[in-house]
Amino acid sequence: MSLTVENLVKRYLRRNAAASEEVVALRGISFSIRPGSTLAVVGGSGSGKSTLALCVAGFEEPTSGTICFDGAENAKLDANDRRKKRSQIQLIFQDPASSLNPRWRVSEILAEPFVLQKQLSGDEIKHQAQVLLGHVGLSQAFLNRRPGELSGGQRQRLAIARALALEPRLLILDEALSAMDCSVQAQIANLLVDLQSSLGMTYLFITHDLAMAAHLADEIAVMAHGQIVEQGSAEKIVTQPAHQETRDLLSAMPHLPRAMPQAPGRP
Repeated sequence: MSLTVENLVKRYLRRNAAASEEVVALRGISFSIRPGSTLAVVGGSGSGKSTLALCVAGFEEPTSGTICFDGAENAKLDANDRRKKRSQIQLIFQDPASSLNPRWRVSEILAEPFVLQKQLSGDEIKHQAQVLLGHVGLSQAFLNRRPGELSGGQRQRLAIARALALEPRLLILDEALSAMDCSVQAQIANLLVDLQSSLGMTYLFITHDLAMAAHLADEIAVMAHGQIVEQGSAEKIVTQPAHQETRDLLSAMPHLPRAMPQAPGRP
């Protein structure tokens, strides 16, 4: 799936006891992502990157600007076509526990998207659940467990498996690796690289971690105060930073671990 965002603006009205205040979260954001590639949007807290993720995923309505999937402008689609497009875009959050029903078993969590679509029989759903676990490196033994019985890395694998259920073409990962220790981060990052290679996934990777972005992304866009202040290839952003915000992110970047994966097609 190709994604093109042009001049995206998002304003909020913040109300308090004294008065109302307009907050501009996005100030004319533009970028595009080629099918099968990864764009990392990197920025500090309050830069607007999570608002951008919500707008692209369809959970927030932009104030102005356009979001186009495969050349079709989202705002101009009818309700039925918009639902179809939304199923092709999945958003994965930092804390998988917040999106997983703690009372359900893994089998029920993975079955839910298929049940809502009403397209498969019970046996077919069970088979698909097993296939999805295989995609993310979990065995069938996990089907009877509940989220509370899983580690943080296993819960994130489960969240990714559920996101893959309806065969999306774009995954938006909003700080999806930031709550994990380094070894688990590396495992999930490797998983994402493998899935992109095997399934042809397109990623919008939202993070504050420039080191991780440099490993996973084909291109990096640096955000500050609701704007993209610098954009280019991952190598160029890391080796030839042109903006102070990028230099500040680089100065906070730890030494890159040798075992981390590279995005497909990158040296």
